[in-house]
Amino acid sequence: MTGIENGLNPPRTSFGSAAADSARFAVIALIAFLTLVDLFAAQAIVPALVAKFEVSRAAIGFAVNASTFGMAVAGLGVAFFGRGFDRRNGIWISLALLSIPTTALAFTDDLSIFAALRVVQGLCMSTAFTLTMAYLSEHFSPAQASGALAAYVTGNVASNFFGRIVSAALAGLGGLEINFLTFAALNLAGALLAWSTLKKTSKMMQTSEDGSFNMRRWAYHFADGELRRTFAIGFLILFTFIGTFTYVNFQLVALGLTPMTLGLVYLVFLPSMLTTPMAGKLAGRIGAKLGIISTLGLAVFGLAALLSARLPLVLSGLALVAIGTFLAQAIATGLVGRRAITDKAGASGIYLASYYTGGLAGSLVLGQVFDHLGWRASVSVLVAAMLAAIVIAFPIGSMPGPSRR
Repeated sequence: MTGIENGLNPPRTSFGSAAADSARFAVIALIAFLTLVDLFAAQAIVPALVAKFEVSRAAIGFAVNASTFGMAVAGLGVAFFGRGFDRRNGIWISLALLSIPTTALAFTDDLSIFAALRVVQGLCMSTAFTLTMAYLSEHFSPAQASGALAAYVTGNVASNFFGRIVSAALAGLGGLEINFLTFAALNLAGALLAWSTLKKTSKMMQTSEDGSFNMRRWAYHFADGELRRTFAIGFLILFTFIGTFTYVNFQLVALGLTPMTLGLVYLVFLPSMLTTPMAGKLAGRIGAKLGIISTLGLAVFGLAALLSARLPLVLSGLALVAIGTFLAQAIATGLVGRRAITDKAGASGIYLASYYTGGLAGSLVLGQVFDHLGWRASVSVLVAAMLAAIVIAFPIGSMPGPSRR
């Protein structure tokens, strides 16, 4: 039987019970949290990293977000070659290996090495992330798949929130070394959790319907105008998200926040933890196109609020940016899965590569704009990116798919 009961070892209660399902979903959310907790945590300590390395804000922003390059490369790599990967072993080994570069970050004084270690972190995180998504799709019944994926997304959102808060607090109390060593311990905790709760399986990811990789099927994805638009939207979503939450820290310090209180700013992610699981219902009610347009429009309003010199208004704007971009990302991810007729893993890999490449571009471009032109110009670039994504989304739903001959 290929049910969730064969996918997670605990709990030992009845498969059909709501309590058992809730416990399983909680385990999934915790694995997601521990998988990506490192990804954006360092954004909360960029002012401290600028002081340590004595380089420009743009250089630190790029180094901190170099992990997104590793995320993009590994996402494509697993989509290409992951058919033969054992899910459980791939997940826990990736998380265990993640602790090595995380530990090394505590002891490096060279920015180039710091950036390279962040890339390696991204490779490990993305491998675990992609394999976990495949594992869930293979071991949950179709009726429970939406709940499992919602739990995983919620865990990812929680990692954005708590990772930043913990990082800022640890750096403020114990310094940067204690910060990175603590996150290395969390990496090992994630590996232990995955090893102890996920069951071994011989089932492997199929990159196409016949189980073999075929480049022609990837060409179908690029021939589909709607998928191309969704890939571009994903690029612009993380471009805006990383550009905003990396460099707004400097603006918040200018408004009088200390490194310790800077961590509390990320309470703005709390509303996103409640709204993101609703993405499927929103898209089902008003459609993917209107869902993406409306949520990105919400992010635009949030970005406009960041120009204020009043802290409460800036925090409200950050909350709107988080809600809008997380919802749009969830809707776009679902759209890719529905639109791709063949090789869904490949389509998801391309989307994730585009998404994380956008994050790297956001850190690089916004860093240069911020250093040379200031915060207002940076916000203008971010608003332009969101408006471009909205324009790109307008034809969605009216475009026929490519011929599958």
